[in-house]
Amino acid sequence: MKPEVSVVIPVYNEEAGLANLFARLYPAMDKLGIPYEILFVNDGSRDRSVSILAEQYRARPDVTRVVIFNGNYGQHMAILAGFEQTQGEIVITLDADLQNPPEEIHKLIAKMREGYDYVGSIRRKRQDSAWRTYASKAMNRLRERITNIKITDQGNMLRAYGRNVIDLVNQCGEVNTFVPALAYKFARRPTEITVEHEERAAGESKYSLYSLIRLNFDLMTGFSLVPLQLFSLMGMVLSLLSALLVIVLVVRRLIVGSEADGLFTLFAIAFFFMGVILFGIGLVGEYVGRIYQQVRARPRYVVATVLQGMPGERDVDGVEKRKIVR
Repeated sequence: MKPEVSVVIPVYNEEAGLANLFARLYPAMDKLGIPYEILFVNDGSRDRSVSILAEQYRARPDVTRVVIFNGNYGQHMAILAGFEQTQGEIVITLDADLQNPPEEIHKLIAKMREGYDYVGSIRRKRQDSAWRTYASKAMNRLRERITNIKITDQGNMLRAYGRNVIDLVNQCGEVNTFVPALAYKFARRPTEITVEHEERAAGESKYSLYSLIRLNFDLMTGFSLVPLQLFSLMGMVLSLLSALLVIVLVVRRLIVGSEADGLFTLFAIAFFFMGVILFGIGLVGEYVGRIYQQVRARPRYVVATVLQGMPGERDVDGVEKRKIVR
């Protein structure tokens, strides 16, 4: 039977928490009483995550599929790989760390049935550190101003997508992207709901401060030209101010005469301009780097193995193995 709902879960070094995830996710989905499938995408885990996922596939092959990457390509590439494998009319993304309770999935499905094709979620009470919460909120506001993408809680991956949105996302070949923002661009009728949030059940966050900064750079440069336009505007303003400063210094030289008191002020101004120039070069480099990665046309990810199908249908292990390049 074709599933009505597909759940996509990227997995990276989550062996400590997978058992708890299985214990809560499958009962929550069974309780819905509708056909469903769960796709785990192993993103190059170095622990026992693959073995645990294979065991779960053998335990529930009727609703479980496992996509195994040959390396680590990142959370959003794992989600895109899962999207390509889904069959359901409603696709749910969920993190494996149980910070988003699987018991909240029914809320997203109910909202989708009201006619929406994209349902985001807002964490009711975030169970993250204070600095991460405030930094995330600040970046959310900045990102919305720059990209015009209205996602209240961009760090929350518990989201629902309609088949029309998934099909459009699957047609994109972007090397660097942010899946919720990309889907939002394609959605005809997006909305958001509030969901519960829990502390991480086991393991540790895979996003460092550097990773979060990189993610937001990719998000802003991937969906807007505003950063370049702002820098161009800044350049024009600074050029005007520099011209006015030169006029002031020339007039002062003619009236007061030669002096060296303002030497360090000029140094400070010069260093400020150099900093602005270097920032601008780095910003342009972000865009050029994205173009460089895109035109190389390398595979975004490589799927080494897919575990799917009922045992006995394909081989003695019930495992379909095939190499897929994307």
